[in-house]
This record gives sequence, structure tokens and C-alpha cells, in this order.
Amino acid sequence: CKINWVLVDLTWVLTLLVLAILGVPRNFNVDYKNDCFRKDGEEFRYISGSVHYNRIPRAYWKDRLLKMYMAGLNAIQTYVPWNFHEPSRGQYNFSGDRDLEHFLQLAHDIGLLVVLRPGPYICGEWDMGGLPAWLLNKKDIVLRSSDPDYIAAVDKWMGKLLPMMKPFLYQSGGPIITVQVENEYGSYFACDRDYLRHLTKLFRSHLGNDVVLFTTDGAGVRYLKCGALQGLYATVDFGPGGNVSVAFDAQRHAEPHGPLVNSEFYTGWLDHWGEHHSTVSTAIVAKSLNEILAVGASVNLYMFIGGTNFGYWNGANAPYAPQPTSYDYDAPLTEAGDLTDKYFAIREVIKLYRKVPEGPVLPSTPKYAYGAVQMKKLHTVSDALEVLSLSGPVKSIYPLTFIEMNQAFGFVLYRTKLPVDCSTPTPLSSPLNGVHDRAYVSVDGVAAGILERNKALTINVTGKAGSQVDVLVENMGRINYGKDINDFKGLVSNLTLGADTLTGWAIYSLSIDQAVSQGLLWEPGSGEAAPPPPSPLSVPTFYGGAFVIPDGIPDLPQDSYIRFPNWRKGQVWINGFNLGRYWPARGPQVTLFVPAIILSTAAPNNVTVLELEADPCTPGHCTVEFTSTPVLNATVNSDHKHQRALFRRDDLL
Repeated sequence: CKINWVLVDLTWVLTLLVLAILGVPRNFNVDYKNDCFRKDGEEFRYISGSVHYNRIPRAYWKDRLLKMYMAGLNAIQTYVPWNFHEPSRGQYNFSGDRDLEHFLQLAHDIGLLVVLRPGPYICGEWDMGGLPAWLLNKKDIVLRSSDPDYIAAVDKWMGKLLPMMKPFLYQSGGPIITVQVENEYGSYFACDRDYLRHLTKLFRSHLGNDVVLFTTDGAGVRYLKCGALQGLYATVDFGPGGNVSVAFDAQRHAEPHGPLVNSEFYTGWLDHWGEHHSTVSTAIVAKSLNEILAVGASVNLYMFIGGTNFGYWNGANAPYAPQPTSYDYDAPLTEAGDLTDKYFAIREVIKLYRKVPEGPVLPSTPKYAYGAVQMKKLHTVSDALEVLSLSGPVKSIYPLTFIEMNQAFGFVLYRTKLPVDCSTPTPLSSPLNGVHDRAYVSVDGVAAGILERNKALTINVTGKAGSQVDVLVENMGRINYGKDINDFKGLVSNLTLGADTLTGWAIYSLSIDQAVSQGLLWEPGSGEAAPPPPSPLSVPTFYGGAFVIPDGIPDLPQDSYIRFPNWRKGQVWINGFNLGRYWPARGPQVTLFVPAIILSTAAPNNVTVLELEADPCTPGHCTVEFTSTPVLNATVNSDHKHQRALFRRDDLL
């Protein structure tokens, strides 16, 4: 195709108005004869960037979208995470930071087209790949397949979502030009073509026959064998530094004609706790992007801005490796939306192929270092059970999982007693690797050790018969990619003491976010109790502090970052907003992004920390620190890297 790029300006708007007045329908389709897309009859290709509204507070959506538009993009791409909108079966949430329709309208108003990826599975380094945890109520469910229970849930969800999306289709006057069905299905073990056929019919029934439906798979024939399906336009994804022609040759095996499309051109890569921060050279990204555009392909830059896994939303990869709170991705726009050299290098490449908007680019948002905040002990988790678990304990002979406790995220406390005297160190074990994902063990209120999935299956404990054993289990994020996405949390198998199975459990479902947001943990309690004997570990404990941002000072509050000197691992809330996990002891991420939108000048800003391993306040004082500079690449001790091949020549065989 000979592509004539036209800036979305007054002329474009007037053209649309004329078409509307004349009753000429808008259309977007695949031209197989001329190997291109056509928009309103004209040859077209998109240069898109991925942005996940679910990782960016609503107040920042316009800023990020405008920066993408000013980079020369004419489209954006976004996932729709099912679990973000239906956290409990049948209970939908599309308000506030979940207002997808508002996000799409903003993109449309700015002049950006949209490539929509509604799943139902999305991967995206998001908890369980976007699938809701309540699907696991059926223990043997086969996700992403024709399993009747899975299909029934998908049908109901898409029956809610897709009718909401239809008015936003390009044919309906909206910005959505293409809609992806599933996601990288060729990489999944099931290879269930009936499932893809069912989704195709489902999407058509809600969206009509005119919308372009497509699939995305790795740039290899072996992925396309199960990922591509007749009636869905097959695209590929691959990163910089490889042979672009070889990658697109794979797409041509599935689509001999039609536009070349790289649906995920990787500008960076994801991180895992305990591994080095991923970076990709700006020069390599720019060079490969130029090669893609030179062959006339459409491309989506994944990610253009990554954002943040606030709360508990991060995913994990197998063998089990959870992703950190930051989803910065070494993208052209940082986690906080800041401009980078990579942003301007990409803009210069795009300039070679289409006119980019004139005028200044929105600047990076200012950051403010609010300084150190004095923290004090509030309560241990065990001491605060009355406010953390209003429903009280569930008694069970054997441990129950999070799902059996009707809890999706966060923490569950398992309590039992030592059945025998352990005067000498006795192994407390998870012989079937059943701690999902990390367990903080104490005996009679004294920290005994940590059990961790795949890493630490046994600790030694001592105590008298009848001593109270508390096991606080943390869900560190469900696996989001591959065959192990049926990722149950909690104690998913029995613990043993020596050779005997522990029984007689009292299990507490903990509503920590609710307790924090209601200020219940700030009530007077036992936080100032005498310190336990010196130990390298401390029992999980809440800490609190507050700081004031003066009113009347221009431009405050501003974005910031929070760091945790002498703290090890835990969760942090500011004014009841769950910022996410911190784990500087393992790295590479040290600071957490603090959006200004959650801060206040009208009242003190409360900081609540759940520290799981250390006691930074004994002896002496302890602080958290607000700084203006992020630290995402601290030194780690591991040389291991989880790597997903972007494409290889032998994939074509």
C-alpha cells in the first residue's frame, strides 16, 4: 500500500462531519488484494502504543494519552482485565479508575484510534492473566477451553462487556478499529479450536460482522498453528534486535495476504522480584521500529507506558516468580508518565513516515520529596484479628485455600497448636510445596521463620505442646502465563511437624484494606508491648505515621516516591489507598510511585505499613522517606532471568 498519512486535525474532523451529513458509513476493514487496512476506503496503517488504564489513576489518563498523541501515534492499544471489573461473580464495577467508557471517549476526543484487547484472557503480567479468581471455585476447571463452566462464565462476562463496547466501534462513530479475540492462544497447552470458534461467534453476535477481529501470537509457525483461526486476522508479536523479515514471514504462513502487523513490539521487558531490572537499548528499539515501518507494517509499541501494579494486581511467571509493583517496563513514558530519551527517539522515527502533531509536548509531571515520616508500631497482625477478621475464624481439620475462604487477594492467617513438645528444633515443612506463596510463621508470638513457594519448604521450630502456631500466608500474585494459571493460593496442601500432619486449624480471612481505609488499625492497642528477644525476624506488624502538606503552596501536592530504609518486605497504604508491595531486601525495585491524586493538603496524610519480616522501630526510631527520584534497578543477588523468546528462526520449521 502507498500510505498517505493525514494528521488528525480540523480537516479530518470536517471530513467526518461531511460524511455524517451525507450518510456515508464509516468503515474499517482488511484489503487482502492490496495487503493493507482500509479506513473509509483509504489505505491505512496504524502506529499504536499500549497503555493500560487499569495501571494508571483516572486523573492521569488524559496526560498520558496526550503524550502518546504528541509522539506521533495515531492509535492506542489496551487490554480489558476481566477480574478488574468483575471481582466477585456477578458484581460489576465500571466506575472511577475502572471507567473504561470514559477512557475510550478520552482517546477518541484526543484523536487516537483504539485497538481493543478484551480477552477474556489477556496475560499482561496481570494477576491470573485477567481471569477472575472465583473461576477456581470449580477446582478442576480447564481455563481457556471449552469447559462448560468456563464458557458459561465467559458468555456472561462478554454479554456485559461487548454491548458496552459496540457504540465505540469505528463503524458506530467511535475509535475502536480492531478487536482481539483471546491472546497468544498458540502458546497455551489446550489448543482448543472449538473454544476459539465459540469466542468468534460470541464476539460477532455482540459486535456485528463488520468489525475486524484478530489474533496475536508469537512470531513463529508453531505458535500460529493453535493461535490462528479462519475468520480472525492473524497478527504476530516480536521485539527489537531480530530479523524483521523472518518474523513477518511467520505471519505470512497464516495470512498470505493482508497487512503486516506486529501487535506487540517490545520497547522494554518485564521484571521479577530478585532479578535485574530489564532495560532495552533506545538505539535498538529505534532501529527495529524503523525496519518495521519501512516495510509498510502496522505496529503497536508494547508498552508505551507501563504504569503501576497498585494493590495486589501484579502477576507472576512459572517457575513461580512474581512481578514487582512497578510495571515501568523501560517504556518510552516512565511509570510516572515522564518523558524519556526513548520517547523522543521513537518520535523521530515516526516523523520519517507520518506527520506528527506540532507544538510542545506536555512536560513530565513535577516530583516532590516530602522527606522522612516518623513511624510507630500499631499492632501485630495476630493482636489485630478482631478488626481484621470481622467474621471470625473458620474451623477445619485441614487448611483451606483462599478460594475456599472466599478471598481472592492479600493475606489469610492459619492458626493451630503444637501437638507435641518440640524442645529441640523440629522441622515444620510443606512437603508438597503447598505454600502459595509465602508464609510467615510464629510460635507463641515469636517469629520462627518463613516458608516460600519453590524456595524454602522447611523451617525448624521449638515450643511446648499446646503452643500457638500462626502461619500468615501472603498471595504474591497469580501466574499469568502458560499452563499453570490455575494458581490456587494459601496453604494448598498440608503442613507437617516432623513426620506428622498438622490438623485442627482456625483460619482467618483478613480484610486488611477495609480495616486500613476505616482507620481501625490506628485505635489504641498493644503496639507498645515489651519487645521480644533479639531475632533476625519479627512477626508481621502494622506501623503508622502521618505528614502534612501545607495548604496554599502553589502546585502542591505533587507526585512522589516512597522508600523504606531498614524495612524488608511488606505492603503500604497512603490515605487508605493500597500503593502495593515493597521488597527492597530482594529488589530490584526500591521505591514505590506515589501519585499526587491520593495526597491531601486539607488534612494529614496517613501512612500505614504492614512490615512482614523486620522490626525497623526496635531499637530507636524508624521512618519511611518520600523522595523525588525513583529507584527501580537496585543490585540483586541473582543472575537468573525468566526469558520468553521473542522470535527465532527455527520457529518457522
